[in-house]
Amino acid sequence: MKSLTGLDATFLYLETPEMPMHVGSLNLCELPAGFKGSFHKAVKNHIAKRMHLAPVFSRKLVFMPLDLGHPLWVEADSVDIDFHIRRADSTRKGAAPMTLAEVHKLCAQLHGELIDRNFPLWEFYIFDRIKRPESQGGGIVAGFFSKIHHAALDGKGGVMLANAMLDLSPEPREVAPPDPDRRRKLESDLKLGKMIGSVFSSSLGQLAKVAKSLPAVASTFGSTLAKQSIGSSATGVKAKMPMKLAPPTPFNAGIGSGRVFVTATIPLGETKAMGKAVGGSFNDMVLWICSTALRSYLTQHHSLPKKSLVAAMPVSLREAGATDASNLGNQVSMSLVELGTHLAHPLKRMNAIMASTAKVKTSMQSLKGLLPTDYPSLLAPWLVGGAAKMALNAYGKSGMASRLPMVANLAISNVPGPPVPLYLAGAKFLTFHPLSIILHGLALNITIQTYADHVDFGIIADKKALPHAKDLARAIEDAFKQAQTLMAGAAPAAAAEKTVKKVAKKPAAKTAAKAVPVKTRKAAVPNVTKSTAKRAKLETPPSVNKRKRLHTV
Repeated sequence: MKSLTGLDATFLYLETPEMPMHVGSLNLCELPAGFKGSFHKAVKNHIAKRMHLAPVFSRKLVFMPLDLGHPLWVEADSVDIDFHIRRADSTRKGAAPMTLAEVHKLCAQLHGELIDRNFPLWEFYIFDRIKRPESQGGGIVAGFFSKIHHAALDGKGGVMLANAMLDLSPEPREVAPPDPDRRRKLESDLKLGKMIGSVFSSSLGQLAKVAKSLPAVASTFGSTLAKQSIGSSATGVKAKMPMKLAPPTPFNAGIGSGRVFVTATIPLGETKAMGKAVGGSFNDMVLWICSTALRSYLTQHHSLPKKSLVAAMPVSLREAGATDASNLGNQVSMSLVELGTHLAHPLKRMNAIMASTAKVKTSMQSLKGLLPTDYPSLLAPWLVGGAAKMALNAYGKSGMASRLPMVANLAISNVPGPPVPLYLAGAKFLTFHPLSIILHGLALNITIQTYADHVDFGIIADKKALPHAKDLARAIEDAFKQAQTLMAGAAPAAAAEKTVKKVAKKPAAKTAAKAVPVKTRKAAVPNVTKSTAKRAKLETPPSVNKRKRLHTV
């Protein structure tokens, strides 16, 4: 018996039919050469042998008497694998393979349906035959769609679960059988006195922890806020609000149960290289691609705001290198990043993103060890699951979500995935497109997962908020191509700038005969930025102490 943390339990408290709180992924799978039979049956047999490797497979919820505190995880007496692993495509003999568009539509529908809380909170759906588009290699592939409640794991926890379930080669590795003493009897764990006692002891411990950390949190938060928001005559920085409100967009609206899901894929290595070339990170480059795509989409559909869009971006609090499959719960916080969508110039847009993410990194480094992922359990289902859910539902269903200002326009998550191909029951995962959560007021979620040598985007949204979802998916791939074009033009410019500097360093007498008029040199350089000096700053990766200057370009 194990109590949920406050953060994990919150995903249960706030869940409604319009806001399912589970995450998932869609994987296209290349079947082994000469494979015959049902991929659905092969996956069932494979998972049945691995269920003891991750507690999420066999633990279920038990709720406290009178909802006095957070629910508990307990070991299920048995797990009905036929209920949890289902065939998604038609079982009719001779049925045509599903198209990828049909698969996306079905996954969107399934993702909009609640997981039954009477069972362990996971469901897998198998597609035996999918017709892959010619643009993606063509042929017939299989598919694997997963959905797991967010109360059970976060993004990085999902990667850890995949490591327990999947293999590094087509030949499944040998797995030791479960410990016969591992399973505990449900009746012995669910004694009323023990359950109530755990609520009070856990709550007292949480209150003591909060009280102990308050001075450090207040001091760190205050100094961070002062550095970023409060100006002084000594620094010459004007005072400003600590938080900017996001502009209204079609994504800031109440949501229904209808979903739309689309995907996009770009190369990983080239994306990393482009981020490094402008002095940023891979995350900065991915945000630029999302920003450019959103700007294109909103411009195309006549609703681009004059102010920058703001993304709510989860930040993992999990320790680096953590691989314990028994601890897959949520260890995340939230940050806000300005996307610079109001800036037409692509490099200025990148500078705005880099300036915003730099502030986030500074703040999170100061607060990361102090941010709580838990809170007292006592009466939390009443306070959070009652009052907060009621307020959120009223906010979404009354139309206030589209009228009141928000702090963010959409959610963007960047999940680092496995760097090598993975296999399920002998089938190779070709893609790893994630599906996440949308909320009232945040009706669009773009989640990015790196996998092997590419970057897979999963775009999930309310049907009404993103009526032209395919346009946004195309805009993401077009944004990557635009970045390639910019980099191709910037390379000769950087080389020419380097030549100019070398010539300038030589004695005048020796270089007079070879000197080229300045105007001629400038004309030969592609017009990437407004001036050579500004271009040099952007094309040369800045050092840490120079990075602050980027947002002024």
